[in-house]
Amino acid sequence: MSGLPLPVAIESPGPEIDPVAGRILDAALATFLDRGLRRSTVEAVATRAGVSRITVYRRFGSRDGLLEAVILREGHRFLAELERAVMALKTVEERAVEGFVTTLRLTRAHPLISHLLVAEPETLLPHLTTRGAPAIGIAREFLAGHLRRGQVEGIIGELDPDQAAEVVVRLALSFVLTPESVIALDDEERARDFARRCIAPILAGPRLPARRG
Repeated sequence: MSGLPLPVAIESPGPEIDPVAGRILDAALATFLDRGLRRSTVEAVATRAGVSRITVYRRFGSRDGLLEAVILREGHRFLAELERAVMALKTVEERAVEGFVTTLRLTRAHPLISHLLVAEPETLLPHLTTRGAPAIGIAREFLAGHLRRGQVEGIIGELDPDQAAEVVVRLALSFVLTPESVIALDDEERARDFARRCIAPILAGPRLPARRG
């Protein structure tokens, strides 16, 4: 299979935000890590950010709004790291495999996600399941964009990029949220083998006919 076209690297943690909003999100992340979500308050975040409580409410609405905004920003940062991990690889299979393994490694090592999944799963899960459309949408668009570029280059078969991306994103998310599995994904070599057999074929699409001449 031919080389996958190099994507445009993601340099920022998502859509541009003003300095005050960025300071509030930094303070929210630090507060959630220090106190856990149950004991975190908008007042504590405002104090840490050096702004008024009203400013936080006007920009993010509530503590849940703050958590959602933090998750989305961390999601953009994760995609930037993922881009750096795979952008030098040359084939669809290599990128699919390393992308899957890197996704598991980064999400499991993320301090906020790992803390909330263990200590306060009821606070995190809605933002990645029943209310998870924004986060899933960001990841889906990121992956679908890669697939469309591969189709333009003629190295990915006839598939619906959005549907293929959604399947893979939801599959990876399920392994992150429920790591206990008959598939030994804690071992990176076994995770690579699984991705090679089960993830790469979804992203590569039907095998393209050989070119003549």
